[in-house]
Amino acid sequence: MSVLFIMIPAALILAGIGIVAFVLAAKSGQFDDLDTPAFRAVFDDDDTMHTQTKNENTEQDSSSDA
Repeated sequence: MSVLFIMIPAALILAGIGIVAFVLAAKSGQFDDLDTPAFRAVFDDDDTMHTQTKNENTEQDSSSDA
């Protein structure tokens, strides 16, 4: 029973810290755009693919010249 005098305040303090962290994150704009980061993972970056293909072609041209 005496452990409840420690655990209940500890739980309330941890819950309070979580609520404060959530409010600060919401006020700073962390949750404003939830869709764009998810789309970045799905779609390829065309510039990267173009650069890699260009570098591969340059390497092939260099090796055929030698």
